[in-house]
Formats: sequence, C-alpha cells, structure tokens
Amino acid sequence: MDIERQAARRLSSIANPDTAIILGTGLGDMENAIAVNETVEYADIPGFQKSSVQGHSGRLLFGEIGCHSVVAMSGRFHLYEGYSVKDVTLPIRVFSMMGIRRVFISNAAGGLRPDLVPGSAMMITDHINLACSNPLTGPNQDDLGPRFPDMTQPYSHRLMDLAQTCADNNKVDLKKGVYVQVPGPSMETAAETRMLKYLGADAVGMSTVMEVIQAVHCGIEVLAVSAITNNNDPDDYRPAPIETVISMAQKASPVISDIFKGVLDNHLS
Repeated sequence: MDIERQAARRLSSIANPDTAIILGTGLGDMENAIAVNETVEYADIPGFQKSSVQGHSGRLLFGEIGCHSVVAMSGRFHLYEGYSVKDVTLPIRVFSMMGIRRVFISNAAGGLRPDLVPGSAMMITDHINLACSNPLTGPNQDDLGPRFPDMTQPYSHRLMDLAQTCADNNKVDLKKGVYVQVPGPSMETAAETRMLKYLGADAVGMSTVMEVIQAVHCGIEVLAVSAITNNNDPDDYRPAPIETVISMAQKASPVISDIFKGVLDNHLS
C-alpha cells in the first residue's frame, strides 16, 4: 500500500479531481474534450507501469470537463503485457486514495451479436470474468473495502440511466450488453467465440473487468462503454488485425466521448 499512497500524494498535489476516465485502445477522442491543465507521464508516478500497446500513450491528463475536475488515463495496463493483476489495478486504488468516487471506462471489444457492428458503442451492463485473475486475491485491504464486496450491481444503474438519457437526446443508438474479459493476447478462436456466446456474453475484450472489480471494492461508481471493433461470427470467422481494431475504435470514439462528456456536463453535480 505504500506505493499507492506515494502515488496518491504525488497526484493530489497537482489536483483533486472528482472523476477518473480510462481511455482504451484507439479511444483518444475524450482527450479533446478535456481542458488539460497538466500532463504527467506514467514513468513519473510511483508504481505506474509502462504501457506497451499501440494506441496507449502512457500518461495522465489533469483538467476540466465543464464544472468537473477530471483525471484521464491515456493508456492502461493489461495482464497480457506480463503485468500482475495488482499492477493493472493499482491506478484504481490510487484514485480511491485521492478521494475519487466515480470512474468512466472505455475499451475496444469484439461484438458477439449481429447488431454490434464495427464502429458502434455498447454500454456494459454486467460482465463475466474469464481472465483467470482477481485483484482482490490475497489479504484484504480493509481500509479500501470489504473482504467480500457485493457484485450484484458492479455498473452503476444511476450512471447508466444518465448515459442512456444523453444517448437518447443525441439520437445515438447506444447498445447494451454483457462484456467478458479473456486473458489475451491471442484473439479468440471460432470455437471459443461460440462458447462465449453460449455463456451469455455480448462483447469480448482483454481489459476492464479487473479495474471494475477493484473499483467496486473501493466503493467507486462505474460507467463503462465498449467500442465495437469487429464482429466475431464463428460461422464466418475473419481476422481482426490491430490496425482494424484501432480504426474501428476511433470511429466509435466520438460517440463514447460525447456520452461521457454529456453525463458530466449536464447531469452530475
């Protein structure tokens, strides 16, 4: 916990944001919505790792969206990069120690329903953890949260309702569904995709669930939206190279940015 406290003290000396935003692969549009006051490289923050994935710049952005002070992670850490689950979720614990009680998360994901077409956006209503990890394994950090945190509503119904209102007001077809995290970095086979659909998943990706579990443990409200980058049809299976993933995420990025910004601008005090 010492490293998290060091990071929280370092960052709290810069600003006291009320909202944290995690930007996924190709989802940098949100950066343009922030009136940035200061940028901090991950290398200058105790405990923060280096992001090695294309489309993840590896820095924190401090600034404002409307009347809200925010901090945005431009790039996240993944289990498949070789980082531990504690490394991946360290930023959430740091945000909690900074007093942040709301986090907006975006990611790139493959759609598992026909209506989840590349370039669309899906609000996550629930998740399935197939990452073979859990950030709460080991001694409980009692000052952060309970040993057995309730997961009946890991995604805030209040924030989801506000996001849906923003989408409706802007005539955006915001899909809803269940997200599943797999370990990666290899893409799913057709047989694995068929299994994931059978289990009840609507979209699949390699991030987010670890951060959400940690956020729920810390008592932080979560709103999460996936950029659908490809459609995984096991009966017509096609490659999804990283260039396509980034391109389609960039297509969905303005929609996700507008939803996050709209929730902050118009609905939250």
